[in-house]
Amino acid sequence: MSDFPPLKNSEPQKLEQGEFTTPLSVRKLVHARPMPVENISKLALIIRFLKPVTWIPVMWSFLCGAVASGAFGWKDVAGMKFLLAMLLTGPLASGTCQMLNDYFDRDLDEINEPNRPIPGGAISLKNATILIALWSVLSVITGYLIHPLIGFYVIIGIVNAHLYSANPIKLKKRLWAGNIIVALSYLIIPWIAGEIAYNPSFTLSSLQPSLIVAALFTLSSTGTMTINDFKSMEGDRMAGIRTLPVVFGETNAALLAAALINAGQLLASLYLFIIGQNSFGIIVAALVIPQFFLQFALVKSPATMDVRYNAIAQNFLVAGMLFCAFAIRAARP
Repeated sequence: MSDFPPLKNSEPQKLEQGEFTTPLSVRKLVHARPMPVENISKLALIIRFLKPVTWIPVMWSFLCGAVASGAFGWKDVAGMKFLLAMLLTGPLASGTCQMLNDYFDRDLDEINEPNRPIPGGAISLKNATILIALWSVLSVITGYLIHPLIGFYVIIGIVNAHLYSANPIKLKKRLWAGNIIVALSYLIIPWIAGEIAYNPSFTLSSLQPSLIVAALFTLSSTGTMTINDFKSMEGDRMAGIRTLPVVFGETNAALLAAALINAGQLLASLYLFIIGQNSFGIIVAALVIPQFFLQFALVKSPATMDVRYNAIAQNFLVAGMLFCAFAIRAARP
């Protein structure tokens, strides 16, 4: 006989929007342990809420776009425009999207990561709302100061974050759609923003090489996003979130992710050959090789190798992005 009292309404309920929710009583039994509010400073708490580790890909994508523009040099690294761009793509815009994700995923986080600031009780919903509103306004203003069109891009990114996490759309529960919109926001938008920031006389033709390469690396990033889903399979399955690992299983999802990661980079390498940058094309293709070998361990044990894979393999992928940016720069008239 179980020591637990019988649960009321313990079956997942299907809502009109098609989302499954798991009763709080069930969620609490999954992690039946107290989550005391941590005794850390307010500044440290806000930084944790902004999740700095997630800023790096967006900042890197902006840098690649700036390099690809052909108008960015070492002297610009210390310039006000670049400093504002790093502030925007890091703690401001990326931080806003991370806070939004935590806000709308607070029920899921009670299962997957109950020590996050909102489910752990360190940040109230009211304070989270105030922070998100403030950061959104600061992000748009900072983007506008760099270039008016970039301010508009920031608004698109914030809208995408709502589409990804918020009901009733919540693209993260719709198989491919969630990963695609994250990859779009983390790669194509900041890459093109970097081009526009340093090449204000841009045209669609001048942006075309960056659009092609960024789109191909977005394909790779879609695979990378899939790897991030392994850690939250338990909560996603209970809540009816249809990620690739939940729908296809760990092994098949890992195989799909590896195929996407490799395909995007190899197609980018092929494009460099097409525009006459053969040396860069060889380098980008060669950077796929160590990732390919790391993927054997990932497919064998996705749930235990996901963090290690991303920590090692991502270095080769982002290096390939920068080499592509240099290739685009070299190919310009």
